[in-house]
Amino acid sequence: MDPAKVEAITKWPRPTSVTEVRGFQIYSDASKKGLGCVLMQHGKVIAYASRQLKPYEVNYPTHDLELAAVVFALKIWRHYLYGESCDIFTDHKSLKYIFTQRELNMRQRRWVELLKDYDTNIQYHPGKANVVADALSRKSGMIAGIKVEEEIIRDLERLDIELYVGGQHGYWASLRIEPDLISRIKEAQKE
Repeated sequence: MDPAKVEAITKWPRPTSVTEVRGFQIYSDASKKGLGCVLMQHGKVIAYASRQLKPYEVNYPTHDLELAAVVFALKIWRHYLYGESCDIFTDHKSLKYIFTQRELNMRQRRWVELLKDYDTNIQYHPGKANVVADALSRKSGMIAGIKVEEEIIRDLERLDIELYVGGQHGYWASLRIEPDLISRIKEAQKE
């Protein structure tokens, strides 16, 4: 271990409020193959997610696909985003005005109602600058992937939640959390 890194972490200033810790950005994109999005906080990537389009989504117009990518991100990361302010960046300019559009189809209305549950601000971000989300949306064969940062893993371990991680930087997997109180009690009774 590097002593300088250990010292930097131990002297790290603690946040005084939740708003100092939170404040998220989502970069989302859709293609004819899939949906992709990146969750960031303070300029650092928290998680990546993508999935293939479902058979019925292939026929959606571009506007609906881009909105579907935003909804996908909000649903998959709702535990981070609910009750927090969030800036959503998309390369589809008309999504900025989704709340002021007069005529929406039933699907769009349903999704707009979901968007209203979150404190979001949708902004235009040119496609050329949205490289990661664009690449995730075009990657075929990917169902859903989330890169869990090491900080989150350490937080889970501090909460005494057992977690097994393969690889050094991230992995594609599902996270299953189970309480181990019953097994601890059984082990204690055996002793």
